[in-house]
Order: sequence, then C-alpha cells, then structure tokens
Amino acid sequence: MVKSEEKFKDLPFRNGVGIVVLNKENKVFVAKRIDNPKNFWQMPQGGVDDGEDFLTAAYRELQEETSIKNVKLIQELDGLTTYELPKHLLGIIWKGKYKGQKQKWFLMRYLGNDSEINIRTNNPEFLEWKWIDLDMITEAVVDFKFHVYKEIQEKIKKIIN
Repeated sequence: MVKSEEKFKDLPFRNGVGIVVLNKENKVFVAKRIDNPKNFWQMPQGGVDDGEDFLTAAYRELQEETSIKNVKLIQELDGLTTYELPKHLLGIIWKGKYKGQKQKWFLMRYLGNDSEINIRTNNPEFLEWKWIDLDMITEAVVDFKFHVYKEIQEKIKKIIN
C-alpha cells in the first residue's frame, strides 16, 4: 500500500442517503453532476446532518438538489450500501474527512409535473437531468458506485414488479 493510501484507510465513512425517484411510468430520475460533466448520471443523494434522521435527510437533499417536494415515500430500502472513493478523490471530496459513504436509500414516487423540477438551485450540483429506465441506471453511473446502483436496481425491481 502506498503511503498516501495508508493515511486514508482509517478515515470513517460519511453517513448519507440516496433517493430513487420514480415518475408515473416508473422511470428513474437521474442528473449529471457539475463537478464531473462526463457522461455519468446519478440519483439524488447527499449527507446526513448532525441530529438528522435518514428520512428527513432524504427529503432535504432531494429538495436542495432538484427542488422536488411533491413525492410520496414508497419504501425505505433494507440495509445500508457502502462505497469507497477512488484513490484520486481521497483527501479531496468532503474536505478529506471520509474515505467513502455509507448510505440509506429510499424509493419515492414523484407526484408533480416535470416543470416543477429545478436543478438550478442556490448551490447547484447538476448540469442536466432526465428520466431513464431502471435497467439503465448501472450503465449511467460512475464506476466506483456501480455495485451500489446494481444492488439498488435489484431491490427496486422486487418492489415495483
């Protein structure tokens, strides 16, 4: 192990949430990050603030990133998913305090119209957004989150089928 990796291995995982937002056609909301404008798309996700429970964090993050408020919780997904940052992002993302993220995911139904979605928020994280088939989420995601999206995809399929 390289010295620089050595100093990161004992860092904790950040507590986070992820939200799978389905529209009326069961398509999944994904957006392209401003800080990684390559053709990678992700579902809304973010950190849990001190004293905040996972569900409250999920609603807050969803609204902060997409302006979406008009949702109904379908289900909290079982367990937590974990991913580690790739070496080139260690010490950079999240002010270098974490080596990855431990996430609780939620499945929600979007009840609004597409015109209510606004990613040009006070602190925008996304360049553009779209609805995609659930089968496509693993093809759109950055490689270090592939296993997370695969696991989420399988859990969602069991719920909506």
